[in-house]
Amino acid sequence: MKSASLAEVVWVPSRLFRWSGYLLGFALGGFFDGILLHQILQWHHLLSGLEGGPWRDLRVQVMADGLFHLAMYVVALAGLWALWRTRAQYGQPGAGRLLWAYVLIGFGAWHVLDAVLSHWLLGIHRIRMDAANPLLWDLAWFVVFGLGIAAAGWGLRRRGGGKRGGGRAGLAALLAAVAIALPWSLRPPPGTNAVVVLFTPGTTAPEALATLSRVDADLLWSDASGQLWAIRPGAGYRTSALYRHGAMWVGGSLLPAACLGWFKA
Repeated sequence: MKSASLAEVVWVPSRLFRWSGYLLGFALGGFFDGILLHQILQWHHLLSGLEGGPWRDLRVQVMADGLFHLAMYVVALAGLWALWRTRAQYGQPGAGRLLWAYVLIGFGAWHVLDAVLSHWLLGIHRIRMDAANPLLWDLAWFVVFGLGIAAAGWGLRRRGGGKRGGGRAGLAALLAAVAIALPWSLRPPPGTNAVVVLFTPGTTAPEALATLSRVDADLLWSDASGQLWAIRPGAGYRTSALYRHGAMWVGGSLLPAACLGWFKA
């Protein structure tokens, strides 16, 4: 009995187990920023700091945000794959606590990397583009969500321990968080009653109008190219009808595959 207890105490998670938490935390950090700052608060887009040329086009900014979320999907899937490969370690004492510690470290690492690389070295965006002092917002975000969350994960990691079976509870909670965060990133900000519809390159304004006439919606606005439209859905509105008749992306829909139409250019 004593030797078995000693074996439980000295259990050390594998490198792949650690990386499963780091990757999932990193992806959740990216989704957190994308959902909150890009879509809900709309403080910036991924490339808001770039001026002139195509970067002033809203379609390019939306495309960049979509590609960013696609990259976070890849990171999250890699983390889930690593978590699946190390499922035999879930029952070890303290596995759930350690997993959450690694997730928090990965979450904080994303915000540290984003601040250093995106905000200060490349300058592709700031936390609040319209703030009188953008550096103050950058530093606050860096300290609270970067260093602060990473330090919390590091402290949790040092505590270790826990009851056997905690890994399964931690895994279930983590999978639930990822399952909620991924589709939520595709929703429009709450309270909005407008939907943005983007048609494939080359679509003319008459062609777009013909498609929009097939759905129950009021026209609000369109850009000069006739490919980007804002509509207000009515009672009989159906997103699927727009995709069937040439729409590449419809705001708020859970069909991210339509974004792949950008690669046809």
